[in-house]
Amino acid sequence: MNSKLHAVADAKGRPIGMYLSAGQTSDYIGARALLPFLPEAGTLLADRGYDADWFRNALIERNIQPCIPSRKGRKSAIPHDADLYRKRHKIENMFARLKDWRRIATRYDRCADLFLSACALAATVMFWL
Repeated sequence: MNSKLHAVADAKGRPIGMYLSAGQTSDYIGARALLPFLPEAGTLLADRGYDADWFRNALIERNIQPCIPSRKGRKSAIPHDADLYRKRHKIENMFARLKDWRRIATRYDRCADLFLSACALAATVMFWL
């Protein structure tokens, strides 16, 4: 069983929204699911898996500047701010801290609802309490 956790984090790297999808699905599924829950922000940092024209346009419509590197297969690369993109390590650190909980790192729960609940509980305890 394989799964992929998508998360929206604030500027300090604290999770404010999570979505769990099947591991073989594209990152676009998570982007589409979390798009309505994005807070007001100046910029959104994301990895190249979220590089899609519809996603960039949806962010611009919400007055959010996308900082997403272009996919390698894109015909014309879209420039991004490399200095700003380096701050994405806070998001990766958030995922690493979540995996400090053995239950999450080993995917102890077989049921997706229970696994997402465990992720939410871990995030609440580590980042918000």
